[in-house]
Formats: sequence, C-alpha cells, structure tokens
Amino acid sequence: MKDLTTLLAGTATAIALAAPAAAEKWDMPMAYSASNFHSATGAEFAKCVTTGTGGDIEIVTHPSGSLFPGAQIKRAIQTGQVPIGERLLSGHQNENALFGFDSIPFLATSFDDSAMLWEAAKPTITELLAEQNLTLLYAVPWPPQGLYFKNEVNSVADMEGIKFRSYNNATSRLAELTGMLPVTIEAAEISQAFATGVADSMVSSGSTGYDRKVWESLNYFYEVDAWLPRNYVMVNSGVWDGVSDGNKAVIRACAELAEYAGNWRSKEYTGFTLQGLRDGGMTVGPASDQMVDELKEIGVTMTNEWLEAAGDDGAAIVDAFKAMQ
Repeated sequence: MKDLTTLLAGTATAIALAAPAAAEKWDMPMAYSASNFHSATGAEFAKCVTTGTGGDIEIVTHPSGSLFPGAQIKRAIQTGQVPIGERLLSGHQNENALFGFDSIPFLATSFDDSAMLWEAAKPTITELLAEQNLTLLYAVPWPPQGLYFKNEVNSVADMEGIKFRSYNNATSRLAELTGMLPVTIEAAEISQAFATGVADSMVSSGSTGYDRKVWESLNYFYEVDAWLPRNYVMVNSGVWDGVSDGNKAVIRACAELAEYAGNWRSKEYTGFTLQGLRDGGMTVGPASDQMVDELKEIGVTMTNEWLEAAGDDGAAIVDAFKAMQ
C-alpha cells in the first residue's frame, strides 16, 4: 500500500498540466471511516488532484459521514451543496433499479466477475448519472459480501426473527425472504447498533466488520460471496463543466490511478480483514451446504425481481455480462 501511495503522489506531480486558475476548495463527503480502504483511496485521490492541479483545486475529504450521512451524499452532490463525494449507489436502488446491478445475489461473486459486470454496466450507469447532474470519476468494489450473526446459523430457518442491518433494497429484500427483520443502519452507526441490540446480523464484507470491530458484539461470519457492491466517486456536472481542460485531465488521471489502487486494496484487504475477524475472536468460514443452497434459491427470486424492475436496460447489462464469461 505504501508503494501505491508513493505512485499516486509521484504521478500527481508528473501530471501537473493545468494552467493557473483561481484556487477552489472541494469538500468531499465519504460515508466510511478514515481507516477504511475506500476512504484511504479517496484521501490519496484528493492529494493527487490538489498536487496535480498546482493547488487550483484542493479536495478535502470528510470520512465517517461527518459532513453528510451516507444516504444524503448523492443528493448533496446533485444539488451543489458539495462539488464531489463518494456513495454506494445501490443504496439508491429505490430511485432506479439499475443502481442495484452490482447487488444481484450470486450473479458476480468474484473480483474477475465483478470487473466484467462493471464493464457491462458502466455505459448505462454513466449515462444515468449524467441525467442526474452527476459525472462519474471512478468506482471501486468492496470485497465479497458475507453474512454476520451473533449466534450460529446453519439454515434459513435459523434466521427467522433476527434483526438484520440493511443498507439498500437488496439487503432489505434478502431480510424479508429469509424471515429476518430489516433495520436501516448507516455504516457509521454499525458499531453502536450492534452494541445496543438494534441489530444482530448483517450482510457485508470482511472489511466493514474489521473496521467497525464487530467481534465486540457478533460471533460468526459466513463466507457466502453473495455480491461485490461498488462505491462511486462523482462530481457535480455543473462544477465539472467549469473546470479547465488541463485540470480535467489531471482529475481523470488521478481517478484512473485511484480506481487501480482501490481495486488492488480491495483484493489484498479481503484475506487480511477475514484474519482480523478471526483474531478478534469470531468464527469465520464457509456457510453450510444447506444454507448456501437455500440462499441461492432466494437469489434466483431476487434476480428475477430485479430484472423485472430494471427492464430492458437491466436485461442488457446481464446479457452483456454473461456474454463475457
């Protein structure tokens, strides 16, 4: 990771192409803790832009939902309350089903599949964001999503009545289909929610659990590799239009580097964080065959529901993805 930090900083200096302009400060809200790899990547992207533009544009990151809660970040960028920010777009699937393409259960369960799915979806998502006054800069996947529980679970029947932290339509629907009780909880509130019994389970990556030290409240993590959702860094399109061509080139170059670094970190962080959960005292391992089979049946239901909601554009994404495999 140190090498990547050096690479980003060095490249920022090398691509300082922009002509002098009035200095701007861009506040960049982020939903996850400063120690999370997404936030770390965002902070390096911010430094890259600040250095590469010669200080014309200074990006200041605000992790842990400290400027805006996660659910409000996208709207804040759209309306110009902030010029730039990072958001888990599947959290806005209620706006448009297409935003949930990366949270279809068991469609893309590996980093390679996730990359192909993103390649298939990127033109559609980019166009959809543009219609909402948002310009996409880069996207980074989370590690594969697993299931966290306070008590041992071996089948869907064992999940009945458990309070389940949800963060988007897919997780809420998963809770409903397994008999759990969905409770909407932002990432910054996870530790407190588990400590106070507001929730006793969630589907998330090892990264989130490790960052939030969930072993203080939960005891089991089941590796089901349900999906790999993405975080997206976006800029207000009106603000972007006002950026000089030279500075746009700098920002694009920094974004490309950040996407590369973020992908690398996500892969490396997977094994590290799962070991961290073990070191914290959690039982970490594959789910039972029965639970996997039952979850895949639920995944078929959710996939069909998503395809119906997403229409022709959604079907085109899935078809393009399957053609790459």
